[in-house]
Amino acid sequence: MSGIRTGPCLPRTRGPLSQGVIGCLRDGSPLPDAASAQDADPYGDDLQLALYVSYELHYRGFHGVRPEMEWDPPLLAVRAALEDRFLTALRRDATEATGLDDLLDGLLVEPVRGSGVSWFLQDRGELRHLRDYATQRSLYHLKEADPHAWVLPRLSGRAKAGMAAVEYDEFGAGRADRVHARLFADLMDDLDLDTAYGTYLDEGRAPMLALVNMMSLFGLHRRLRGALVGHFAAVEITSSPASRRLAHAMKRTGAGSAAEFFYTEHVEADAVHEQVVRRDVIGGLLADEPGLAPDIAFGITATSFLEDRLGERLLADWQA
Repeated sequence: MSGIRTGPCLPRTRGPLSQGVIGCLRDGSPLPDAASAQDADPYGDDLQLALYVSYELHYRGFHGVRPEMEWDPPLLAVRAALEDRFLTALRRDATEATGLDDLLDGLLVEPVRGSGVSWFLQDRGELRHLRDYATQRSLYHLKEADPHAWVLPRLSGRAKAGMAAVEYDEFGAGRADRVHARLFADLMDDLDLDTAYGTYLDEGRAPMLALVNMMSLFGLHRRLRGALVGHFAAVEITSSPASRRLAHAMKRTGAGSAAEFFYTEHVEADAVHEQVVRRDVIGGLLADEPGLAPDIAFGITATSFLEDRLGERLLADWQA
């Protein structure tokens, strides 16, 4: 991986909310009025970037920003307002009157051929599309599984054991060279992309920022532990077929062996994880806390909603 530093540089601002948050971190400028978050587009660039920057303080932080800012009370108050605006919109737009079992079964149904990003990349994608896709996904994959680790202290028994088993695989099963974030950096290297953590935050589209923010939101709040498990289930259950298509795309375009391997690794690993998540993580959590079923369902529907938004945005940009 290229240049190791204490954290990525702060990104460019995209509106008054992100300007206020980033300015505060950069030079102590006044924070935005928390109440102004209620007038912002909950899925727009400005709110999502402000929220992303606020959450990033809990991961690697930013170059030149004091570590103490992670728990700065005024900044946390603004973050809470941003979270409320985002979460309220998700509960409005991404909640379905469908039972949990039906939602889980629905995740196993493959989309119509050609109807999504992975189909497009497999059948028609060019290297420029793959590079753009990797640039977007780097915002998550260079910290893959980190947001999910926050749920471990909030689980017990079978759910905790199952979640820990899956996370162990995500973190390389004890091998640094097999940590999935490392494997994605190798993929980026094959595609001639900068592998430094956070390099492409300025290029991150709002739907991608929203996806990562949703994981951080669910992971950082104990009350949303069921939603985090639902999100994790949606990712693991749908990952294997999509990864197979993306591996084909990497091979067809000659992207490189590391680029192809990242996805072939997920085809195999996530096929196993799917069973563990459904049987042990969800089953164990519901055995301990049956009242969390609606939250798990919400985590699934919110993930599908935001993934669809990202897919529509990418396909529109690529086909423009």
